[in-house]
Amino acid sequence: MNIKLSKKELSNIDCDIELVVVKDLKKLEKKEQKLLKKVSFDLKSFDTFFDANKNKFYVSTLKLKKEDLKLCFSSAIRSIKKLNIKSVKFDLIQDEKELKIDEIVEGLILGAYEFTKYKSAKKKEKKLEITISTTNSKKDKDELQKQLDESLAVTASVNMVRNIINTPPEDYFPDTMANDAKNIASENGLQCIIQGEEYLLKNGMNAMYNVGRASRHESKLIHLSYKPKEPKGKIVLVGKGLTYDSGGLSLKVGGSMVSMKCDKGGGSAVLGIMNTLKALNFDYEVHGIIGAVENMIGGDAYKPDDVLVAKNGKTIEVRNTDAEGRLVLADCLCYAQDEIKDIDYIFDYATLTGAVVVALGNQMIGTMGHNDKLKDKMQKAANTSGELIGVLPFNRYLPKELKSSIADLVNSTNTRAAGSITAGLFLDNFIKKENKKKWLHLDIAGAAYTESPWGYNSFGATGAGVRLTLDFIRNLDK
Repeated sequence: MNIKLSKKELSNIDCDIELVVVKDLKKLEKKEQKLLKKVSFDLKSFDTFFDANKNKFYVSTLKLKKEDLKLCFSSAIRSIKKLNIKSVKFDLIQDEKELKIDEIVEGLILGAYEFTKYKSAKKKEKKLEITISTTNSKKDKDELQKQLDESLAVTASVNMVRNIINTPPEDYFPDTMANDAKNIASENGLQCIIQGEEYLLKNGMNAMYNVGRASRHESKLIHLSYKPKEPKGKIVLVGKGLTYDSGGLSLKVGGSMVSMKCDKGGGSAVLGIMNTLKALNFDYEVHGIIGAVENMIGGDAYKPDDVLVAKNGKTIEVRNTDAEGRLVLADCLCYAQDEIKDIDYIFDYATLTGAVVVALGNQMIGTMGHNDKLKDKMQKAANTSGELIGVLPFNRYLPKELKSSIADLVNSTNTRAAGSITAGLFLDNFIKKENKKKWLHLDIAGAAYTESPWGYNSFGATGAGVRLTLDFIRNLDK
């Protein structure tokens, strides 16, 4: 899909069809009103109708902004893709209101996404040309082009993350993720450090090392750095990159192992964020750290009852090898704080617990931390980005659930109660005192992957966390 802006009047743009956004039927001509009423055009459900006689495509919306507008354009593009057309035009002014470029682009690009790499019958991909007439816009041409370019960069990164997560484990493993990080660094002028298992052992990252030791693929520690001149602050992003999770010796049962390619969602989100910083010209130093690991079974697998020593010296009694993501994150969080000084914000991203789906559903990101003001800032980013978060509160009674009789901590509690919160509290043990108020834990297990398409997300990965974090950084200057 190619989206471009034009200063030409809409009538002077040569395209197959014109797209019309409908919020109020009364704003249309009488003939159009009569036609849409005749076909029971629904103004409340992002309904679509194509008038082949006039080459006009209608799509309804309740509001002309934010998520409604994104869902409107998502609905439109999904229907338009089924038509035998090559080009679409529409005016940036719809229903007497100027639409926002970024909301249009997100609806179009994210709504049109399909993962068809492994389909044997290849559909001939149509290159759809979309032209937006800006002749009636009150905004400067360069400003509109900048908004378009930035929106295209963001949506390209979201779809890159979707592709990474959707790729099966036979084709995507820790070394693949490391190579992707190198390519992102090369394309964006980032610093990139990749470390293997020898480094993990030498530097006391035993928790992460043990999770991956039964895999035929070597675990990789990935560190990307974006360093603009005279940065306003320093942000650290830590991602769980489990390229596959069998559960280890605490083997996943039944169908629960299916879709575990999504367990690299946190690390993939970090790659997507790092891939966009240069395009958005952010003036904050940002570090992306990923533990890329595969949790498998075998004679060399780590076991329930093992005691692991994390990078900060804390000992962990393994009660469940399927609670592996927190072990990887523990060492990565320690590494981040040891290697990077004067941190302003530190966030971790992980498909960490199934319990977060029970608590918040399949659309929301579980958000935890000690700083209410920081959680409010993340909520503001959720409001502007369209991603959904739900705050899960820590309390003074839950940390005792993590106590071990033989080590400092257990990696999994004996109860299912508050499973997402106790996982967050486990990670809290690996956050230094000076960083407690700067840290948020984002459990994206529900939001990162869907088998029931919703909104502008199709089957599979959603790219959760990317737009949320980019808007968090963008909002720091507001």
